[in-house]
Amino acid sequence: MIKLTTSGESHGRALVAILEGLPSNLEIDAEEINAWLALRQSGYGRGARQKIETDKAEILSGVRDRRTLGSPVCLMVENKDYRNWEEYMSPYGADVTKRRLTQVRPGHADLSGLLKYDHTDARNILERASARETAVRVAAGSVARMYLRALGIEVRGYVKSVESVCDEKHYAFEDLEKIHENELFMPDKVLCERAKTRIDEIKEAKDTAGGIVEIRVRGVKSGFGSCMTYADKLDAHLCGALMSIQAIKGVEVGMGFECARLPGSKVHDEIFWKDGKFSRATNRAGGIEGGMSNGEEIILRAAMKPIPTLMRGLNTVEFESKQACRAATERSDVAAICALEVIAESVVCFALAQKISERLGGDHMREVQERYARLP
Repeated sequence: MIKLTTSGESHGRALVAILEGLPSNLEIDAEEINAWLALRQSGYGRGARQKIETDKAEILSGVRDRRTLGSPVCLMVENKDYRNWEEYMSPYGADVTKRRLTQVRPGHADLSGLLKYDHTDARNILERASARETAVRVAAGSVARMYLRALGIEVRGYVKSVESVCDEKHYAFEDLEKIHENELFMPDKVLCERAKTRIDEIKEAKDTAGGIVEIRVRGVKSGFGSCMTYADKLDAHLCGALMSIQAIKGVEVGMGFECARLPGSKVHDEIFWKDGKFSRATNRAGGIEGGMSNGEEIILRAAMKPIPTLMRGLNTVEFESKQACRAATERSDVAAICALEVIAESVVCFALAQKISERLGGDHMREVQERYARLP
């Protein structure tokens, strides 16, 4: 199975991703990887950090002449801001008395991390807990997207809500083809303007906003995942991957929580035999039944909490003195929902590629493609 390990801190020298288990002869488009990295940095409500960093992925190993070799692939995204932080972040000796953070932020990893890892400076926690780490997950997910595309599988998504502004309409997969050309990645232009206004109001109040993204996958054949061992369920794997993204507090598959509010007759997808194959007139299950793909479009949603770094701060306690104070402020976004949409797409791409490679195996792409083509 394809594996991913990431390394790096938010203000460290670089972020690194190591991908193991990729078959040989997978064509790699470096420009596409960088296009996804640029999309991750876009969107209304982003902070000043995005003006400093212009993320580019450098392929350090595992690829020759734009094709994978079958060996581990190493990707690196340099942190341009490191030049301003080297004095405080250098692994060879740093002034740790400066840039300390002890006014632990509610909703962040600060306090729990300090207690778990026996530190007194939350800088040692937040640098890794930061969503900056997702830059290399987007790079790795872009490679996984190329693997899926070689099998005829496509992944798309859109922003369904920004704080209280929610789009309740259903969109066909084709409607999302050029969604990243829309501001805020929202299909409805009227709702997009309303969401922008809401972000402006939240920024004025020195507050932050979350939202919901929906991710869709088309072209996955049935039978990926398992009902035999619970750890191998496809929905568990995909939901776990989405929950691993910083700030995600809820994930749905298909109708999700709405299933609990309706009778079974309005929830389950009836099965028919038509044109020599099984079919369903609805897809309320979101393409997954019994922990396995059923051949229908996979539908996932992820809910992002508001960013925990508020410019006006929240009530907290200073870690060392135990005195009441206001939480520390770090350079931050007001809303990063567009970034989340790109990250969520990328994470789903990688998690799905893992499950597919687990079943198909294959040392080279021709072998993988032949095995996928033979599946019903």
